[in-house]
Amino acid sequence: MRYSSGESWYDTAQVCLNGHVFNSTSIRHPKPNQKFCSVCGLDIISKCTDCGGNIQGKLHTPGVTVVGRWNPPSYCHHCGKPHPWIAEKLNAAKELTELLDELTPEEQEQLKMSLDDLVKDGPRTVVAQSRFKRILSKTGPEIATGFKDILVDVVSESVKKAIWGQ
Repeated sequence: MRYSSGESWYDTAQVCLNGHVFNSTSIRHPKPNQKFCSVCGLDIISKCTDCGGNIQGKLHTPGVTVVGRWNPPSYCHHCGKPHPWIAEKLNAAKELTELLDELTPEEQEQLKMSLDDLVKDGPRTVVAQSRFKRILSKTGPEIATGFKDILVDVVSESVKKAIWGQ
C-alpha cells in the first residue's frame, strides 16, 4: 500500500511468533523479508493471527527520519487481541505460577490474574503491581528472576521500575 508523498503511513512489520523482529518496513523495504526466524526457527508473520489485519510497523512521515530500535506492538490495532509473542509470554508466566508450591491455590490464581493487568498497562496496573510484589515476596529470588526474564520485554517502563527497580 503506497500513499501520496505528503501523507504519513504505517508500514507492515514482519515478526516471528516469539517476537523476534525481522522487518518493521516490509512494504518499503521487502528485500530482507523472511518466512522463518533465524533465531528460533518459528514462522514469521506479518498479519494478526486472529483477524488477519497487518501488523503495524514503522510510521513513515515525509521529511522525518527516525533512528532507533523498533519494538513490535503487543496488541493488534485492528481487533485488540494480543499478538502471539505476548500471549506466549503470558502463558509461560502463568505456567511458572503453577510451579510455585509455596503459594496457595488462591494466591496462584491472584498472581495469574495480575499478569494480564501488568501487561496491559491500564487502570488496574497499580493494583496488579502491588499484588504481584506481595505474592512474589513469598517465593525465592530464582522465581522472581524467572518472571523478570519472561515479562521484562512486555511490560511498560513504569511497571519495570515499580516491580524490579529498573
